[in-house]
Amino acid sequence: MAQRDLPSQLWYGFTPSYSVCVATVENKLEEKKKPKGAGGGRKLPTCAEHDLENYSMYCVSCRSPVCYQCLEDGRHGKHDVKALGAVWKQHKAQLSQALNGVSDKAKEAKEFLVQLKNLLQQIQENGLDYEACLVAQCDALVDALTRQKAKLLTKVTKEREHKLKVVWDQINHCTLKLRQSTGLMEYCLEVIKENDPSGFLQISDALIKRVQVSQEQWVKGALEPKVSAEFDLTLDSEPLLQAIHQLDFIQMKCRVPPVPLLQLEKCCTRNNSVTLAWRMPPLSHNPVEGYILELDDGDGGQFREVYVGKETLCTIDGLHFNSTYNARVKAFNSSGVGPYSKTVILQTSDVAWFTFDPSSAHRDIVLSNDNQTATCSSYDDRVVLGTAAFSKGVHYWELHVDRYDNHPDPAFGIARINVVKDMMLGKDDKAWAMYVDNNRSWFMHCNSHTNRTEGGVSKGATVGVLLDLNKHNLTFYINGQQQGPPAFENVEGVFMPALSLNRNVQVTLHTGLEVPQCVKQPKLPSN
Repeated sequence: MAQRDLPSQLWYGFTPSYSVCVATVENKLEEKKKPKGAGGGRKLPTCAEHDLENYSMYCVSCRSPVCYQCLEDGRHGKHDVKALGAVWKQHKAQLSQALNGVSDKAKEAKEFLVQLKNLLQQIQENGLDYEACLVAQCDALVDALTRQKAKLLTKVTKEREHKLKVVWDQINHCTLKLRQSTGLMEYCLEVIKENDPSGFLQISDALIKRVQVSQEQWVKGALEPKVSAEFDLTLDSEPLLQAIHQLDFIQMKCRVPPVPLLQLEKCCTRNNSVTLAWRMPPLSHNPVEGYILELDDGDGGQFREVYVGKETLCTIDGLHFNSTYNARVKAFNSSGVGPYSKTVILQTSDVAWFTFDPSSAHRDIVLSNDNQTATCSSYDDRVVLGTAAFSKGVHYWELHVDRYDNHPDPAFGIARINVVKDMMLGKDDKAWAMYVDNNRSWFMHCNSHTNRTEGGVSKGATVGVLLDLNKHNLTFYINGQQQGPPAFENVEGVFMPALSLNRNVQVTLHTGLEVPQCVKQPKLPSN
């Protein structure tokens, strides 16, 4: 855009009057300060009512000069009267001070007009700069789109050439086979016309084999096109068009963020944990300060916030097994909260797959076999937990006794995350366990021993743990047979599989098992 000359009135329309005013005031003030000449005495005016009297006093009440005769007449006797020269000097000083203030404001106005004229020039220059920058940015987008168009056209050309080559190869191959078959058919028809049986039989076997071989060459699918006429190339330009329509100056108009896109290829479930990932649409220029991830309760209930932050990847642990969760995410900035994304449905595992947890185990616990086998380096009992946490549903896992020396008392059961780990499982109030030797077993919680039951473990034995959080009870099995009655009732909350053992025992964990439906009759507790 060419810069146009501005009218001279816009630049200088009011400057002359301000200049004359300021110059006049300044000149008058300078003249006031000049000393009077030797013969230039001032003639005092006479009173209008008393011709022979000069004004010598000033009546403040009447705001007028008076003479001595006026005072003697009594008209101003009770008024506030001051010497005329003193009041004259006082008023001149006040007027000079007021004029100085006006002069200062006039100077400020002149400077302000200069500032406004400079501002006009800056606006013109900045407007041209922004226009050039905008044109350059848009040209860069057009160039990028043009290059991408060329790449896409190249892909289409390659796909077309590939399809054409495949079809031509198939045409040539089929034409060759057809010529061979036609020639063979014509020859065989001539041979069939032969009336000499001996001559016919001399070549019939070879012809029959050739015909069979020719027939076998037309295998299944040989007469079907190897490629289709359709192009498996789909261009989704909608996000780009949406971004173009939303293209705007951020500093002029800040909008709420657009809809986040859930990255389904990165969303997954593992046991009772779900991981969700999302991103903003391409070419989205609206600023994003953070995201809000919402999840329902796994039973069709209301959504609740489970994460607020700047990350675009989030894992939620401690969900219910065998449950379906709905998740959605939205973005926010200083202008407000954007719309929700599409809802993604995530299904947690039907049964729990887990191992022993090395991060929370006692330091004397020794894990191997991908954290599925546990033993201990101490003769004292030490606790190790599983990596899964249960708060709902029915769960079953087994522990195989790989080694059992000197009749120790391993304990099997469940515990809270903060269970004491340097003593037998069940001695504190954070664990519910069955400890067992080679002859009998006991249930233990808060160091209270109950329900002694005959039947122990040895090398090769299998201990099963059934946690039913629907009925809120815990049941144990040894070698497929229920060990005593249900061990504990009214168990509620979040529990983790737990085990305590010493160096005389080694067990291997087996998970992902179906809940046992038919079990042998339980052993009765000993009296």
